[in-house]
This record gives sequence, C-alpha cells and structure tokens, in this order.
Amino acid sequence: MKIYNNIDDFKAVANAVVTIGTFDGVHIGHRKIIARLKELAAASGGETVILTFFPHPRMILHPEDEEIKLITTMAEKARLLEQMGVDHLIITPFSRDFSNQSAEEYIRDILVNQIGTKKIVIGYDHRFGKDRQGGLEDLLALAPEYGYKVVEIAEQDINDVAISSTRIRKALLEGDIDIANECLGYPFFITGKVIRGDQIGRTLGYPTANLVVEERYKLIPSDGIFAVKVLVEGKEYKGMAYIGHRPTINGMTRNIEVNIFDFNADIYNKELRMEFLHYVRGDIKFASLDELVVQLGKDKEDVQALLIMDRPQFNT
Repeated sequence: MKIYNNIDDFKAVANAVVTIGTFDGVHIGHRKIIARLKELAAASGGETVILTFFPHPRMILHPEDEEIKLITTMAEKARLLEQMGVDHLIITPFSRDFSNQSAEEYIRDILVNQIGTKKIVIGYDHRFGKDRQGGLEDLLALAPEYGYKVVEIAEQDINDVAISSTRIRKALLEGDIDIANECLGYPFFITGKVIRGDQIGRTLGYPTANLVVEERYKLIPSDGIFAVKVLVEGKEYKGMAYIGHRPTINGMTRNIEVNIFDFNADIYNKELRMEFLHYVRGDIKFASLDELVVQLGKDKEDVQALLIMDRPQFNT
C-alpha cells in the first residue's frame, strides 16, 4: 500500500475506486465496505483509494472536547488498512480551511482532479464541504458532468459501522474486551515505547515493562488486570497487563504496565505492541503490599488459564 501524507503528493491514477472516512478501528463494519471497494476495483481493473483525515475532524471543529478518544492511532490504522489489501491511503491534513470548501469544489478539485475518481463508494449519511452541506445528493447530481459513478453503501451497513464504533469504545471503557474484539474482528491493541519505571514490580516478584502511548487521543481500556499477547522485537509472548493508578502505593499517575511471561531482556526505549485478549479483574486498593503480591499470584494463574484456553487470534 502506498501512503500519502498530503493529498498534493497523490497523482491521479487510472480508474480510481474511492471511499472516504475516518475508518477508526478498521472494524468488521469497515471491512465490509473495504471488501466492496476491492470487489469493484477488481471488476474494472482499477485501484482502491481510501481518503481519510488527520487530525480527526472533531478534534479541529470541536477542540474544546478533550474526551475524543480513538480506537486506533493513524499509524495503527494504516497498518490495518495495508493488511486489508488497500492500494492507496491518502491522509489529508484536516483544517478549518479544508472544511470550508463548497461541495462542488470538494468534488471537482479533490475527488476528480486530484484523485481521478471513476467510482466512489459512499454512504447516504456522508457529509462534506462547508458546514457539512454536501452529501450523496451532490455526488449524484454532479456525476454526469465529472464522469464518475456513485456506488451507495447500504443503510444497514452504514448503521453497522456507527453501531460497531460506538459499541467498541463503550466496551473498552467498561473493560469488556470480548465484545470489543468481537466487533473489531481482531484483538484490540495499543502500541507504545517502553520506559523506565520505579522498579516496584521487580521488588514484588512481578517485573513489568512500563508503556507510554504518545498519542493522547488513543483510547485506553478501563483500569484493571488483563490477559494479553505482547509483540516486541519481532517475537510474541504472553503476559499479564495492568492499567491503573496503583492505589496500594498511592500512585498519582495512570500507568500501563505488563508482566511478560518467560522474558528478561532489556527492552527500554523499544516499541512494544500489546493485544488485549481478556479482562481479568478491576483495580483494587490492598491493605498491604503482601496482600497485593498474593493477589498477583492468583491473577497470573487466571491469566495463564485464559491464555491456554484461547483460540488462535486474528493476526494484526
């Protein structure tokens, strides 16, 4: 897949089959749309093009809303789309100026002249242009003049996309990993850099890799203990992850930590990907560190039992 970080870098291709959207999570609803896109491109000898935006439009149009969290970072989304077999991904920097184009300017300048759209796969509710006044009706009205065809995504499929996104975010924030993964079609994951912590886990007999996720907009699941799969330096491990404020030691910051089983390498400053497979329990404040250690022993047994029973997971 070719990635363009600005639409000006993209040169129009012959027979471009295009869809537009944020595709946050690239979940099962999105995958139905992408499958349709690929089907149309294959039938006409065309190339698939996804036009997406960064930052997310809501971050620009509603900067006061600090609660906007996304299932995937831009890099994670690009990786998932590449695995889906998309030919071209255009990441358009979203700005107020961009949002102020008229519907016809958007269609003529972006979709037709810049991308060379021959087919556009779009939902009935997709809005674009100044004050979101443009939509399917404009695309249909201008199609004869600009020489493209419009393929409408069924309303049910559009609703599935919206419901899935909302359901995934809600499930993750409530610790319902099973529901989130079912809607995604693969294990939810976070990617970050391993940083040096205060070594408390090591003194308790459960050394952890402390993970920092630089993208503040990335959604992090609810606090608690999770059974996870860890990918670091090209190798895969099992582990027990913790998210929370470490109330037993009166922690002040929210930590993301993972105890990687059968692992003792130095991975400071390395990138680590952690796939969430099961939720084990919520965060608890214990009366003493000894009580915490006893509970961690039980947690590890629970995690190992869950991981042994696991079916093979979708590869992300």
